[in-house]
Amino acid sequence: MTPEIHGSVAEGYEAVRDEFAAVVAAEPPDFAGQLSAYVQERRVVDLWAGAETDGETLFGVFSSTKGAAHLVVALLVQDGTLELDRELARYWPEFAAEGKSAITLRELLAHRAGVVGSDAGFTDDELADDRAVAERLAGQRPFWRPGTAFGYHALVIGALTGEVVRRATGRTLQEVYEERIRAPYELDFFLGLPEAEEPRFRSVQPLVPTAEQQAVLDARPTGPHTLTSIAFNEHVPEPGTLEGFANSRTVRAKGQASAGGVASARGLAGMYAAAISRVGGRAPLLKPDTIAEAGQVHSIGFDLVMRAHKAYGLGFQATAENWYPFLGAGAFGHSGAGGTQAFADPRSGLAYGYTRRRMSFPGGAAPENERLVRAVHRAAVAQRGPRRGDRDTEHFVRPVGRRSKTLDGPPHTG
Repeated sequence: MTPEIHGSVAEGYEAVRDEFAAVVAAEPPDFAGQLSAYVQERRVVDLWAGAETDGETLFGVFSSTKGAAHLVVALLVQDGTLELDRELARYWPEFAAEGKSAITLRELLAHRAGVVGSDAGFTDDELADDRAVAERLAGQRPFWRPGTAFGYHALVIGALTGEVVRRATGRTLQEVYEERIRAPYELDFFLGLPEAEEPRFRSVQPLVPTAEQQAVLDARPTGPHTLTSIAFNEHVPEPGTLEGFANSRTVRAKGQASAGGVASARGLAGMYAAAISRVGGRAPLLKPDTIAEAGQVHSIGFDLVMRAHKAYGLGFQATAENWYPFLGAGAFGHSGAGGTQAFADPRSGLAYGYTRRRMSFPGGAAPENERLVRAVHRAAVAQRGPRRGDRDTEHFVRPVGRRSKTLDGPPHTG
């Protein structure tokens, strides 16, 4: 039986509910997930489906955590506490070892530092602890000449930037995030989940691949000494699983800043809305110049770790370049290995968050995000009216699908 669709959409966004219902209908019956979106300060989409799931349910969001971590960094750069073109070793002298003295904060945020992991790898306890990871990586030789190429620092970039934050402010990245971002906006996006919030958390369910998907997985290049294996800590004797990492209470409690965050779709979208728009009567967290620099492409092309074409801003993924070219230039955010997607599109004022409980295929932003993002963006453009510079404007404003008449009626499967 297909899960019922719950929640609400603003007038003009009914087609988004229809699209979400179609996505849910195409998934196995045990699907659970959430979709949320803001346009400017207004929440226009708030939907969920699945057993043990409502709008306040929390899921492991894997690398979408990096968006929260690097929003902290963007704020500190905006304040003048951190300087993008200053060498990391000026904040963190131990990091200068093994030829790393010239690496700047900008290069690290753009995944150009080459410090994607440790030769010997990390234990589960070390990987859960950003301070332990940073201590190990201070003495690590880069895996390529810094600045000459780029590759995804998948499990360690939050520890590296977090150590810079700690050295510059005397506070952990997680403490700054809680004080300046999460608590003021009461966001359901935690870097360090309190014990009292644990009942709201639902464990990540592993991917159940089809035969065709398993064949693709089996055909991937493997080897314990590849950059990919090192970056994902798969070169240790007993590597853990991604779902096991997210399901670890230790990881959730510490709020590991690369991939240990816990959130709802409301929390994801709400954070990006606060970054670019007036939410709750407050000025946007980021000023226009900071928004422009955070979303500006700093690395694009062949990613040495992911072995594919990728694009990164400063700690964020370049969302339009990676997935959704119909979004505005400078859209920034971060996906997560389980299928999570979250971003801000400053030009349209759109902030988007999507979660799902079962890991999707392939890793990263789940494929259904393309149709969901398109539906939300189309509705947002139609509501404000087309403006010069909108891409495929006529396509965006054309009516899509049937309009839902009731909030929790049967999902449309057309």
